[in-house]
Formats: sequence, structure tokens, C-alpha cells
Amino acid sequence: MIRIALIIGMVASCTLGHATTIVIGAKESVTRIKDAIALAQPGDTLLIKPGIYREGNIILQKPLTIKGEGYPVLDGENQYEIFTIHTNHAVIQGLKFINTGISSINDLAAIKLLESQQIKILQNKFENTFFGIYLANSSHVWIEENELQAQAEFEHQIGNGIHLWKCNNITIDKNKVVGHRDGIYFEFVTNSLITNNHSEGNMRYGLHFMFSNNDEYRNNTFMNNGAGVAVMYTKEVTMVNNSFIHNWGSSAYGLLLKDIRDSKITGNSFLENSVGIFMEGSSRNHIQQNKFYQNGYALKLQASCDDNIISKNNFQQNTFDLVTNGSLVLNKIEANYWDRYEGYDLNKDKTGDIPYRPISMYGTIVERMPQAILLWRSFLVLLLDKAEKAMPILTPENLMDVSPAMLPYDFN
Repeated sequence: MIRIALIIGMVASCTLGHATTIVIGAKESVTRIKDAIALAQPGDTLLIKPGIYREGNIILQKPLTIKGEGYPVLDGENQYEIFTIHTNHAVIQGLKFINTGISSINDLAAIKLLESQQIKILQNKFENTFFGIYLANSSHVWIEENELQAQAEFEHQIGNGIHLWKCNNITIDKNKVVGHRDGIYFEFVTNSLITNNHSEGNMRYGLHFMFSNNDEYRNNTFMNNGAGVAVMYTKEVTMVNNSFIHNWGSSAYGLLLKDIRDSKITGNSFLENSVGIFMEGSSRNHIQQNKFYQNGYALKLQASCDDNIISKNNFQQNTFDLVTNGSLVLNKIEANYWDRYEGYDLNKDKTGDIPYRPISMYGTIVERMPQAILLWRSFLVLLLDKAEKAMPILTPENLMDVSPAMLPYDFN
């Protein structure tokens, strides 16, 4: 056994011995990244010294580890894609990418992966890039601790910060994405994880899902975007412990759920959004233990939604807690805390003894006639709502929470 172990150790040491480190810099024997890639053997490491490197489009088709020392700058000179990767088992770490080209035909990116696997993109910085990180038909990729910053004034001038198309088993963790079209974009992406990211000030969405099933995002912050998150034409998505903050505007929302089903929205915070959650054509979703605070509309539940369960959420200081555009009651609403509830609890079980109807007559009128918002806080509105509670005419009579909580839930 000892002899076998020694043989294995000798083979391993010989194998490791083939991996070398090539240093790149103005004072080194190799001054260009492209030359170092041409010289390198699979498994080698390229160490890039501080400096500015202008080499056009660098194509990587070998399994290499490429690391920067002191964030060397790779400049696309407003003309080129910077790194195009078509290989497996590569690492890109500690580099700064600036000034990619802009094109309405080609999606130029600072780093683009094409049909690649087992890639790590770690601790890089991106400034003024059209697309930051672009993955196409790739799998088992880790995108972690990167900073992506753009400052375009119009949508056509900028792409997405992190863009994925037709990928699976991707981990996106601890990145900061600011000022892009969409912060993070998923299209036909499955079995992937988005965690601990900060997406702020993006023109369209902080996160955008299209046709992407069996994914999970948790512990992310979406702040001051054109709209927070859009999840469309998707099933079996888990959305847990995210913060949707001040996504505000005439057509903005914290979370848009359009034609999604069998998904879980739990433990999220919706703070100061025009609309906390907007739901359309969505079924069999569980919306539980979320906090809706100081939103314009906490929840817009369209009549095209059915079999959703909305339970044990806190609704506090929203202008409107719940509005709908239909009269059928096809969803289950139970055990939520509503700060406008005026019922009583005679048996002291912390559940209201009478049901609560969260839809107000005024909210229904505003949904049909937005100009009526000018009457907000008027005495007329108070009278209308009191009359509607006594004799429902415009609001769905059976849309109610039959067991409202008397105290807000503590989700800490």
C-alpha cells in the first residue's frame, strides 16, 4: 500500500510540475496577454502586472488561470469586445475591464463565454462596458464578487450587466451591478442560483427572468431601478429574503410576476415601491411571510391569476394594500396582518373574529380611473369606503381575509 501511495504521489507531483506561471508586464519578458496565451500550456497561470493593456479582442481557447495583480486595466478602446472565452476549466480573476465597443448588431462584452463549462469569473471590475459578463450556452460557471458600473443615458447605449442565455447550473454571488439596461438577465436558464447581489440604478430591471425554470434567488437587494424584478413565462422559481427598495415611477414595481406558476415568494421586503408585487396570468404560487411597507400599491392581483396562496404577510402604511381588476375570487388570502383592520379578538387567539376586506372602493375607482388619485385623503373618499364596506357594490364581496392577524409578524 505504501508503495502504491508513493507511485501516486510521484505521478501527481509530475503532473503539477507541468503547470507554470507566466508573468506579463511592461518590464517582463512577455508584455502582451495574447502572446502569453499563445505560449501557455493547458493548466498554466498567467499573472498580469499593473498597467494598461490595449490588445483588441483577446480569445481564450485553453484551460488557463488568468489573474491580475493590482487590477491591471484591459481597455477595449470603445471598439472591441475584450475577452472571448471558448474553453473549459478557466479562471478570470482580479482584472479591470473598461470601454468595450457598442454595437446594435453584436452583443459586445467585456467577458463573453461561448459554449464553456467550469469557468470562474471572480473579483473583477467593469466600467463603461456595453455588456459586462455575457454567457451563451454555458454551464457550471461561478460569477462572484465582481463590480459592474455603467453610466449610459439611454437604453440603446448599454447592454445588461450580467447576461445569460441558454445556460444551466450558474452561480451568481456577491456582485454589485449599477447603471445597466438590466442588472442581471436570464433567458432559458435553469437550475441556477442568484445570491447576495446588489442591483441598483439600472434603466429597466434589476433582475429579468424569461423562460427560466427551477432557479432560485435569495438575499439580493434591488434598489432604485426602472423596475425591481420581472419574472416572466417561468415555473418553479424560489424567491427568498430579497429586498425591493424604492423602485418608483409611473410604470415601476418591486416584483412583476407574469405568467409564472408553482413558485415560492417568501421572506421578502417591499419598501417604497410604486407597486410591491404586480401579478398577471400567474397560478399556484405561494406568497408568504413578506413585508409590504409604504408602497403605493402593495399588491396588484389581476383577475387572470388563480390558485395563489397569499398568507402571513405584513401590510403596513401602504396607500393601497390590495387592488384587482375583476370580481371573481380565485385566490386564497388568509392570516395576513393589515394595519387598517378595525376588527376585534374576543377570544384572544391573536386572530380577528371578523373577516377583513382589503380592497377599498376608492382603490377600485383609482384602478379604473387613475385621475381619481387627486382625491386621496379627502372626506369624500372616507365616506365612499365606509359605505362600500357596509354594502359592497364595486369591490368583490368574497375577496376577504377570513382570519386576519391582530399583530404584525416578526420575521427577524
